[in-house]
Amino acid sequence: MTLLEQLQQKFRDALAGLVADPGPYGGMVKPTQDPRHGDYQANCAMPLAKVLGRPPRDLAQEIVRRLDLGDFLEPPQVAGPGFINLRVRNDWLATRLQEMARDERLGVERAGRPETIVIDYSSPNVAKPMHVGHLRSTIIGDALARLLRFLGHRVISDNHLGDWGTQFGMLLYGYKHFRDEAALKADPVREMVRLYVHVRNLTKPAEADEDEENGASKYTPEQVAEARRILEEVRRETARLHEGDEENVRLWKEFMPICMKEIEPIYQRLDVRFDLQLGESFYNPMLPSVVQELLDKGIAQLSEGAVAIFVSDKEGEPPALVRKRDGAFTYTTTDLATIRYRVKELNAERILYVVGAPQALHFKYLFEIARRWGYDRVKFEHIAFGSVLERLPDGKTVMFRTRGGRVVELNHLLDEAVVRAREVYEKNRADRIARGEEVPELTEAEKQQVAEVVGIGAVKYADLSQNRTSDYVFDWDKMLAMDGNTATYMQYAYARNRNIFRKGGEDAGPFRTEPPLPSLDAPEERALALQLLRLGEALQAAAADYRPNLITAYLWDLAKVYSKFYEKCRVLNAETLALRRSRLLLCDLTARVIQLCLQLLGIRTVERM
Repeated sequence: MTLLEQLQQKFRDALAGLVADPGPYGGMVKPTQDPRHGDYQANCAMPLAKVLGRPPRDLAQEIVRRLDLGDFLEPPQVAGPGFINLRVRNDWLATRLQEMARDERLGVERAGRPETIVIDYSSPNVAKPMHVGHLRSTIIGDALARLLRFLGHRVISDNHLGDWGTQFGMLLYGYKHFRDEAALKADPVREMVRLYVHVRNLTKPAEADEDEENGASKYTPEQVAEARRILEEVRRETARLHEGDEENVRLWKEFMPICMKEIEPIYQRLDVRFDLQLGESFYNPMLPSVVQELLDKGIAQLSEGAVAIFVSDKEGEPPALVRKRDGAFTYTTTDLATIRYRVKELNAERILYVVGAPQALHFKYLFEIARRWGYDRVKFEHIAFGSVLERLPDGKTVMFRTRGGRVVELNHLLDEAVVRAREVYEKNRADRIARGEEVPELTEAEKQQVAEVVGIGAVKYADLSQNRTSDYVFDWDKMLAMDGNTATYMQYAYARNRNIFRKGGEDAGPFRTEPPLPSLDAPEERALALQLLRLGEALQAAAADYRPNLITAYLWDLAKVYSKFYEKCRVLNAETLALRRSRLLLCDLTARVIQLCLQLLGIRTVERM
């Protein structure tokens, strides 16, 4: 139980007998914004006073009298109209820190009732290169999988690959009409990418013509007609694949390893792993039985030759199709088959879909249909997120793209991040040398490792530090800054902390097996101790609302209090040996917490920078 949970329970116990349901009022204990008002504050007296018809300050004083202080609270103070200010005893904080140091989990408890949670994220169409549009789903999904797994849940990460759709029709058409045999033998991955892009470009005039609202097209009628012809051929190739055409199925089986070879190195570089990678093709044989079952249960019905489910009666919200008039199945059908598999075969109790906000209506329909189908005990969550934007020279923001308006490939983005990180590292190193600071001598291989860790970490942290439901502007300078709430700053803080132990010739091991009881007399020591002990609160809050940015916010607060501690409290040349060991313990705990939080975000650290 975290410190906050213990305090909230104390208040629920104190309120028992005063109000029928003390739960919501006990939950009104929160950390204070100003340490002058204590460590935590209970704001329950004012709303409770309205219910009971009593003066709030008098009620607050009664709550304080009923409160069991236990062994960890100083006498509370009532302030203003009825705020109850709480301060934790220093000796209790010191003991908890000592226990935290001995614990590999740093005092974070596992869930009392672990759940089996399937997390669906990344899910690229494998016939084409991964691009920046896959970034948020992959990064957020991986962070949530790491966090929920650390908190003790059985997490199954599933990369629901797009391996059966129109994109393969494009590959089939391109292979049959435009392949370069020499290029295919020399580099099959690049040749498959080229074929997809080539056919995609050939069909764009037809799609652009369909999307034009004013009827005017930038393409000639001849270009549009040719694009429509090719697009129809692509659809035929896709239909043949779905119908089991021998040649197309054979080619699809040849294409899949090549396509996977394109995306797997990106996941390795991002340090993202999946327990399952079951694509749409895996569920294809199950789709007819799904539709039949929906019809038999009266959930779906025939409508103008298609099979539809009328989910909503709101104007503008069409029915969900599970089989089209031409007999083709839809994404909804595949997603329903996926739900059935995840519940029956994987025993999923909770299923999370880390997918962009524009898909909200699809998931609203999907979850409602699943409940009608009988999966009403499963928790479904659409973990929606906003878009990645870039700022143009005129100040306007648009969807993030690369030079010439083409969508940037994810691998190219990571390459650029590493190059820029190396530049930032070299400049920072030169500046530190110029200031007379001690700078470690790194080999070329070590410098490149730092650049890789810092560059990719910067991209991840910049994304995860945002409220996931908001859009954010991609800014290289901001994300690679050596100060502020960035991965680079956190990684540097970790490396600088580790350097204290190297410089002092200290082994961190004894501070984890036989930690001293820390001294918390200085306000900076106490502030750091309290922030360290709030680790569990931060992780639980992030998991409860699926918001990794609550972890980065916690890290940023930790970095700030540690910086004040480092500035005001001498460590290696502390006044006494006991104080030196006490402060080294605080340093080691800070480093361990930073490293753990970054690991939960999928971000690595280096020992020297």
